[in-house]
Amino acid sequence: MSDFDSNPFADPDFSNPFQDPSVTQVTHTVPPALEEYNPFTDAKPTLPGVVPRTAGPTINTQPAIMKPTEEPPAYSQSQTQEQTRAATELLRRQEELEKKAAELDRREREMQSLSASGGRKNNWPPLPENFPVGPCFYHDITVDIPVEFQKTVKIMYYLWMLHSGTLIANMFGCLAWFCVDASRGVDFGLSMLWFMLFTPCSFVCWYRPLYGAFRSDSSFRFFVFFFVYICQFGIYVLQSIGITGWGASGWISALTGLNHNIPVGIIMILIAALFTSLAVLSLIMFKKVHGMYRTTGASFEKAQQEFATGVMSNKTVQTAAANAASTAAQRTFKEQI
Repeated sequence: MSDFDSNPFADPDFSNPFQDPSVTQVTHTVPPALEEYNPFTDAKPTLPGVVPRTAGPTINTQPAIMKPTEEPPAYSQSQTQEQTRAATELLRRQEELEKKAAELDRREREMQSLSASGGRKNNWPPLPENFPVGPCFYHDITVDIPVEFQKTVKIMYYLWMLHSGTLIANMFGCLAWFCVDASRGVDFGLSMLWFMLFTPCSFVCWYRPLYGAFRSDSSFRFFVFFFVYICQFGIYVLQSIGITGWGASGWISALTGLNHNIPVGIIMILIAALFTSLAVLSLIMFKKVHGMYRTTGASFEKAQQEFATGVMSNKTVQTAAANAASTAAQRTFKEQI
């Protein structure tokens, strides 16, 4: 145990390895540049015999990005057109669904109104209950007319109201003309006749056929409307011209009245402008209704079929046909006897 407790470095025969001359020469020989080097400055030490490195090309230190092996396919023009076509088709289907929903809602409201009132009661013209004459027609655009045609029918209804108002104004214009020129009594009388005749006839002859055509998609009623409305357009043109003695405050009559009295002439000029506006608006609406008629699938053949069906289903026509057939049979039987 005494051998292990002794200090080996205290032995006089022990040689210290750190005292070796080769080691002491290396550890005590320090380059002069390292002795003067201050690590807290930006200056770099230069060792003797070492050539400093010159500035070389800048090394890109950006992170490496892997490129895809295949480029994504670019959208071609055909693919863009297909996407646009698909979006248009979706919008068209959405509009059709909205129209069908509005149509179902309209029919539901119609059925509710019928069940609540016990049937369709005439409501036009809107007359007081104690009036001796009751309404003659059932008129409700929001109930009878499909949604896509309601705006057109409303415009035609307002056009008929403008037509009636113009005839009233024409009657007062001719009255004023008669007051300043006693020889214009014929014009005033005819203006009253035109108001009493054309106001109800225009409603029955061209507005109601148009109303029924859009309500039931009737080709026959469309053709009735077109025929009568062409005649109505011709009447508007004649009234806007205003031939003297025809009971219309047109341009010729207005200029003639302007020579007799300036205020009366101005009134008649305004009425002539109303007749001209009616002629222009009626032509525009005629073209619009004709364009909508072509989209409904109506045709002249359907109009003929509807006319034949309506005539044959009429009880008066059936009775007359039965009487004619029985009379012809009796005559044939007597001739054979």
